[in-house]
Amino acid sequence: MNIKIIGLGGIGSTLSLFLSRYVNYEKFDTKNITLIDGKRFEERKAERQEFSSLGNKALIKMSELKQRFFNIVYEAIPVFVTEDNISRIIEEGDVVFVGVDNHKTRKLISDYCGKLNDIILISGGNELTDGNVQLYVREGGKNLTPSLTDYHPEIDSPQDKLPTELSCEELLHSEPQLYFTNLSVALFMCIMFYNVIVNKKYDKSEVYFDLLTMSSDSKIRRPKN
Repeated sequence: MNIKIIGLGGIGSTLSLFLSRYVNYEKFDTKNITLIDGKRFEERKAERQEFSSLGNKALIKMSELKQRFFNIVYEAIPVFVTEDNISRIIEEGDVVFVGVDNHKTRKLISDYCGKLNDIILISGGNELTDGNVQLYVREGGKNLTPSLTDYHPEIDSPQDKLPTELSCEELLHSEPQLYFTNLSVALFMCIMFYNVIVNKKYDKSEVYFDLLTMSSDSKIRRPKN
């Protein structure tokens, strides 16, 4: 199994630990996890992100996980995903987790996965106290679930930028985030992964949750194409 985790911020850093613990002890033929992020960990985000040192998130997290989970082969790619490099990062048959904080990257990844024959894409995002997780599965060149853009015009026509298009000042700015919300997104992404890989369940392709109402709601949707 080849797993790619794109984005190692509040969601991805937690997700990488949850996922590694599960994969390390399960009987998969291969166990490869690639961590992708071009950003550096900054101390001001320590309230919701756990890294052992300052520096590139992908490289630090790979070093940490390798010391704990010996049955997994880890690789770090310390870059942001762009149109120029996406074909070298995402490959046929991958299981891709997306924990980025911008819609333009989500659209780029979803559109690219739509050109592949076989792919599993699980994307998570959140505001301060609520969030959602989406599942996009293609088998034999056909969509089994909606793409990330099918029911989300804000992703299909993003108004934000790729990280590589941001100034240094813009990269430093981030919306307020809550650790418990990030944690919830990571957990629902793992549950989605378990349902797809183990139970072969694709019908619930999206789940919403709200911490303030302590509720979650899953959606059954058909692909638009």
